[in-house]
Amino acid sequence: MRPRIALLNAAHDGDDNRRNFRRELDADLVEYDVTERELPDTFAFDGCLVTGSRASVYWDEPWIRDLESWVTDAVDRDIAFLGVCFGHQLLAHALGGTVEPMDEYEIGYRTVDHDGENELLAGVDESFTVFTTHSDRVAEVPPGATTFAENDYGIHGFRKENVFSVQFHPEYDPETAETVTKGKDDQLADERIEAVLDGVTEANYRAACEAKQLFDNFTEFAVRQAGDVTGATTAADD
Repeated sequence: MRPRIALLNAAHDGDDNRRNFRRELDADLVEYDVTERELPDTFAFDGCLVTGSRASVYWDEPWIRDLESWVTDAVDRDIAFLGVCFGHQLLAHALGGTVEPMDEYEIGYRTVDHDGENELLAGVDESFTVFTTHSDRVAEVPPGATTFAENDYGIHGFRKENVFSVQFHPEYDPETAETVTKGKDDQLADERIEAVLDGVTEANYRAACEAKQLFDNFTEFAVRQAGDVTGATTAADD
């Protein structure tokens, strides 16, 4: 069964997100450009995914508040969620956690450690390579959430019930890593940008592909969770 997943695309230019997530997710994706205030008029999904964005969740932007409101309602309906980067931060904020700006930008292929206990990263080495790019972080996870991945920059993964989120970008291909890095020329020194670009190698990309396992893990969870919710509803109706 291919799950039906809402792709809540928070990029202002969503082509890279669209290409990357459609490549990685074995699912029927229904895409919404949330920066243009497009949101589903239904909750009939097996799961939802909130993508990365150049925005910060604490900006006073109508589309961010609209998105946060819809996400909160969907979470309350027990729909499985996956957040990536901005999506990780938005889910944390929506569920009562704390998001704050960082003193230093994290960008490039980096090592993250996970606890080996969370099913989202089942099959992934406990120390693994990922591409990162963010200047905000989840400083405190929501009440009742469990942190399952971290590095020296902070929290890289948390779970609360049916919500999973990661700070890193498992969906990135080398083209996206290069494009995003070059786009930081107004925020980072030329030397830092060149150092990151030097690290966008075939070897690093191959190493980072291990983390893509989380997409299959999430879709399997979403199908299972949707079945559990449907079964519970049917039993209640009976």
